[in-house]
Amino acid sequence: MSATWKIRPARETDLSAAAALAARMWEHPAQELREDFAGLLNSADAAIFVADQGGRVVGFAQCQLRRDYVEGTKTSPVGYLEGVFVDEACRRQGIAKALLAACEAWAEGLGCTEFASDCELCNADSIGFHGRVGFSEAKRIVCFVKTLKKEP
Repeated sequence: MSATWKIRPARETDLSAAAALAARMWEHPAQELREDFAGLLNSADAAIFVADQGGRVVGFAQCQLRRDYVEGTKTSPVGYLEGVFVDEACRRQGIAKALLAACEAWAEGLGCTEFASDCELCNADSIGFHGRVGFSEAKRIVCFVKTLKKEP
């Protein structure tokens, strides 16, 4: 039997743990992510939620408002799931779904009528999660970049 958990808005004291989880997902230095999260913590256009299991952060979700065009949407702003991650040992308990629900409620409370997300084309787990929680695929794209000026 798993320990109980609750979803709540992140606090300053949660940011290191949330950033450590995010670093596992995004393969980015945890300290940089912690600094990014700290900048978002008091933003009216962003929210971070954590799954707290007995005082330990076992999952997080970050969401924001996007005012630029979001594929497949018709309104603006759109609530956007920037990332959701749950520690492997705590998966299959509904934590990610509950974190997403908190993000959706946050966006709806700010007047959003649409909520969107994305993931890498090769991330079958994430694609499966999105389908299971009610997202429909809007479009598949491949992004390109080209250097115009070489660095000296």
